[in-house]
Amino acid sequence: MARIAGIDIPNNKRGVIALTYIYGIGRSRAKKILTAAKVDESTKVQDWTDDEIAHIREEAGKYTIEGELRSDTRLNIKRLMDIGSYRGIRHRTGLPLRGQRTKNNSRTRKGKRKTVANKKIATK
Repeated sequence: MARIAGIDIPNNKRGVIALTYIYGIGRSRAKKILTAAKVDESTKVQDWTDDEIAHIREEAGKYTIEGELRSDTRLNIKRLMDIGSYRGIRHRTGLPLRGQRTKNNSRTRKGKRKTVANKKIATK
């Protein structure tokens, strides 16, 4: 099993697909990495040699991936919250921040429904 950027890559998958298991690497970036490392896209990970894995590791290291990318994203969100921008406030309150409506949908961001009881009418 190949290990790149601290992630175990699945053996039974093609190279392009297997590299997408790494956070920050999608299909297009995986293709770029494999062509730069001179490895065929269609070969499975189990057929890679140690030399090819080393080249792929070297090429993947040129990009911001995994832990570094996650921390960058977290810091960017924290910066927005600290300066009090609209997006930062939406992050803080857990609401959608790209202009979506919240009356009917947005259950993913708002969480499970919180039922509010009606006021009881006082009897005379």
